[in-house]
Amino acid sequence: MTFSPHHDYLTEEIGPDGHPVRYRLDCPDDFNFAYDVVDRLGRLEPDRLALRWSDQHGARADYSFADVADLSDRAAAYFASLGIAPGDRVLVILKRRPEFWWALLGLHKLGAVALPATHLLKAYDLVYRLRQANIVAVVATLEADGLAREVELAEAELALNGAPRPLNLGAHGRRPGWLDFDLGLAQAPPWTRPATCQRIGDPMLAYFTSGTTADPKLVTHDFAYPIAHIPTAKYWQRVDPDGLHLTVSESGWAKAVWGKLYGQWLMAAAVDVYDFDRFDPRQLLDHIVAAGVTSFCAAPTVYRFLIGCDLKAWDLSRLTHCAIAGEAMNPVVYETFRDLTGIELKEAYGQTETTATVMTPYWLKTKAGSMGQPSPAYDVVLLTADGSQATPGQEGEICLRADPPAAGGRRQLGLFQGYVGDDRLTAQVWHDGFYHTRDLALRDQDGYLWYVGRTDDMIKTSGYRVSPFEVESVVLQHPAVREVAVTGVYDEVRGAVIKATVVPHHPQEAGEALAADIKAFVKSRTAPYKYPRLIEFCDQLPMTISGKIRRGEIRRRDALAAAGAV
Repeated sequence: MTFSPHHDYLTEEIGPDGHPVRYRLDCPDDFNFAYDVVDRLGRLEPDRLALRWSDQHGARADYSFADVADLSDRAAAYFASLGIAPGDRVLVILKRRPEFWWALLGLHKLGAVALPATHLLKAYDLVYRLRQANIVAVVATLEADGLAREVELAEAELALNGAPRPLNLGAHGRRPGWLDFDLGLAQAPPWTRPATCQRIGDPMLAYFTSGTTADPKLVTHDFAYPIAHIPTAKYWQRVDPDGLHLTVSESGWAKAVWGKLYGQWLMAAAVDVYDFDRFDPRQLLDHIVAAGVTSFCAAPTVYRFLIGCDLKAWDLSRLTHCAIAGEAMNPVVYETFRDLTGIELKEAYGQTETTATVMTPYWLKTKAGSMGQPSPAYDVVLLTADGSQATPGQEGEICLRADPPAAGGRRQLGLFQGYVGDDRLTAQVWHDGFYHTRDLALRDQDGYLWYVGRTDDMIKTSGYRVSPFEVESVVLQHPAVREVAVTGVYDEVRGAVIKATVVPHHPQEAGEALAADIKAFVKSRTAPYKYPRLIEFCDQLPMTISGKIRRGEIRRRDALAAAGAV
């Protein structure tokens, strides 16, 4: 390799051990990832592998950086020919299809705003998104069962209220009323970089948050956002420019651009895209071995399934680095995976609104259950309720020191621009010189941060503040428990009592005996005030479409039940 784009934007201060002690990220005012990274790689390293796509059925396609540069040019030209203009918002629903990459990059080249979304959305979800974001076009795969129909139902409902219908572009198939995205790319006219299409502070990418406790919120990132993912790929995921990196994520989630695009290509590393409809841990392990994946990133749920397999039956010798994120890591998962593979999982913390703000870089020793230490790319502090900085061992809200965009202060690379159409909510989380994440953590004497929970998920019982995650981690160790969500239920004496909603491995075991055994199990492993006094068994937990537990929905049901409404 002769060229790696990240060198142009990263300045490191290397310590005696050969690892960075400080680093600085810089972004030119006219930076555009699609032109300045992808197209440059396409010119300077045209044959270098950029993306390897394969599916569960054995199909495979390789794309070089020259291929990606050309296909994204075609996408930009096609979008422009349809009248899509800089600043317009386009919904992109392409699962794990390779067209996602050229569609997204084509929108970047045009200066339009890309909104990735999951194919799991239904008409009800789409109505909200189409209306809130003023979507002008939808690019969707026609292979996904029922997706096009859900889009059409949503658009029809909006049309009843006089809303204009977006353009519908279908990939991998044809459907009446939909333009053929694949044909449009094939017939697109030549494209050249416009003299001006955007400035660095213009919106480039937007996501709806998963709505764990409220309606989804639309957050936007500007054209500097990709540069903030250099530490993501270089320090946390430790991608190898001559290797192959796999992050398990559908393209509709922010984790996809964390692990399948920006940081990886800034490092000139190849991205592995494993396209599947139904997750199978054994098939994933087969793929990792066959593809020769060298670095891997997934959510704790994926690792929980992997350690349930006999990992020693797979030759994972090419796999050298593994990262974990998405929810707090259970120490049992970490220890089991390490014992089976010899690889230390490296955790990181961030939000849709940020990049990785806390991480365990590859050179930092993992503390099982800890998120790691604050990234030098952010000024991270833990603030108590009175606004003072938390001392070691004291709970505090994770806050990032940065002026809000409207204040005209210094711009923080990687931090979102605000919630679209909701200045009030933006002001609630971004004030007094800080962005407030609403996530609580503890800092230990070594500077590691330990996740406690959401500010609105915390349970106060008999004067104690209890983290749902902390209790869930213990309950999950019970051999009969497959999944659990811990919430607080109002109690006249204690203020609240702790409740565990449990999905057992074997439903026939659910009953008073198992409930009593779980209570005793938790009591024997943690402080007595943390054990769940109430146990409810169910077949499945309420989840967001991104797979996060909706504790708020459980609390709502319990409140209605207490009021006699259900």
